Amino acid sequence: EVQLVESGGGLVQAGGSLRLSCAAFGFTFDEYAMGWFRQAPGKEREGVSCISSRHGSTGSTDIADSVKGRFTISSDNAKNTVFLQMNSLKPEDTAVYYCALFIYRSNCRSAVDYWGQGTQVTVSS
Repeated sequence: EVQLVESGGGLVQAGGSLRLSCAAFGFTFDEYAMGWFRQAPGKEREGVSCISSRHGSTGSTDIADSVKGRFTISSDNAKNTVFLQMNSLKPEDTAVYYCALFIYRSNCRSAVDYWGQGTQVTVSS
């Protein structure tokens, strides 16, 4: 069974940084995309960033305009782990951040195959 395990959320002051991790267990697909989504209270879930992997090599990356220049996505393909480095955090970045896995996809625009449990990020002003 595929499992996505997230870590790294927490409380930080505005302007601070956090690094989220998402480790995927229980699969051996050689082509997939992993993405980060977030959902703030009273708002719809939105895509934050996405990274693809094919035959053990990192493919394309994508990042939302709202976090461009502040957030960076990266991966350790050998460990099926994706990271989201979040710098210059703002109060409006406060949300539950979810990791998502797209099997045999090169982007994060299709239906999600697996979701992580979510990790809370709170940015105080």
